[in-house]
Amino acid sequence: MTRCISAGIEPIEHASQDALRALQLQRLQWSLRHAYENVPHYQQMFDAAGVHPDALKQLTDLAQFPFLMKAHLRTHYPFGLFAVPRERIVRVHASSGTTGKPTVVGYTAQDIDIWAGLVARSIRAAGGRPGDIVHIAYGYGLFTGGLGAHYGAERLGCTVVPVSGGQTEKQVQLIRDFKPHIIMATPSYMLTLIEEMARQGMDPAMCSLRMGMFGAEPWTLAMRAEIETRAGIDALDIYGLSEVMGPGVAAECIESKDGSVIWEDHFYPEIIDPKTGEVLPDGQEGELVLTSLTKEAMPIIRYRTRDLTRLLPPTARSMRRMDKVFGRSDDMLIIRGVNIFPSQIEALILSLPSLAPHYQLVVTRSGHADALRVLVEVRQDFSGNASGADRQDWARQLQHAIKTYIGVTAQVEVVNPQSIERINGGKAKRVVDQRATC
Repeated sequence: MTRCISAGIEPIEHASQDALRALQLQRLQWSLRHAYENVPHYQQMFDAAGVHPDALKQLTDLAQFPFLMKAHLRTHYPFGLFAVPRERIVRVHASSGTTGKPTVVGYTAQDIDIWAGLVARSIRAAGGRPGDIVHIAYGYGLFTGGLGAHYGAERLGCTVVPVSGGQTEKQVQLIRDFKPHIIMATPSYMLTLIEEMARQGMDPAMCSLRMGMFGAEPWTLAMRAEIETRAGIDALDIYGLSEVMGPGVAAECIESKDGSVIWEDHFYPEIIDPKTGEVLPDGQEGELVLTSLTKEAMPIIRYRTRDLTRLLPPTARSMRRMDKVFGRSDDMLIIRGVNIFPSQIEALILSLPSLAPHYQLVVTRSGHADALRVLVEVRQDFSGNASGADRQDWARQLQHAIKTYIGVTAQVEVVNPQSIERINGGKAKRVVDQRATC
């Protein structure tokens, strides 16, 4: 049965540019005023920068306002950036806090309602429809992924299977028995599930899944192609971050699959030069900055996401798209003068059929010399018959590719499946920089 793409799309998704910009300006003026009048941090920052919410007469005036950084969220831990009394907060989420205090985000009932609506919109844009069974393998709890996906799928009218992360063998059993249509997970965990299906003698391409929404970590077009080929599904991006809302800030549309549409009626995007802070024109690569337009509990004004991407013109919807996140400004490694992004090494790993895209980059320093160690898992279907000599040969191939295409000599170690650390229900920890402790 062919599913209708246009039925059920909200009018704002196909609004004119004039109507969209007018709505954004009205909501942005409210959000700035709400932040200034109710959050001492914003009032102090705006006053120090010599700007006032009344100064915003057009959208481009936002560039006059200061940035919000993750450090600010940690400084005001736990509730110092809330713009409403704590008694109006109906839910709290937080980051993992692996590098210090967690970043805490609060939601009013209206915030939760908007969040659920935007995730529902995202699932629908990706091809989901009421009645679909959605297998959610994002982690539940303080991490926003699981509950964010859950509430959105329920809002759309889907049947939710709230599996969370882990218990991979059981997840495959539930996929076999419940026959879900949609899966929501990190892309790296989806590959883990694919490998487990194959280990159990199940053909991933023959299972009931027809679409997957993957996010919570950067992933390449090569990884998309691998997931789609091996699982026989459409693999689409869903973008979000806990500091801004959670999943559903942006999502890809099934009819175009050409980058995630930013839901600009609720979030205003900018791209800046990560070094100078200068706003860059659409189409130019830089760091994504987001401003919330409708958040009550914790307005976000010019939050530096650290995600590196670019803004693209509208296609399937009237709102701008963001290109694939190709890295993070705080994940960029400088090894002996060479700039390296994890996604570059991931692309080389995916070119070798024996290696799985589960890897970790460990950076150390001896004296004044940096050293890069790459740990990469062997594919499940190669691991049983792989000798030590095979693994050494694969390591040499990857080492040669890294030297040839990136220009850095790396020590490569091919390790067993499932031996590299996962966090937040399957999200891979890509970079371990130990130079500060060496």
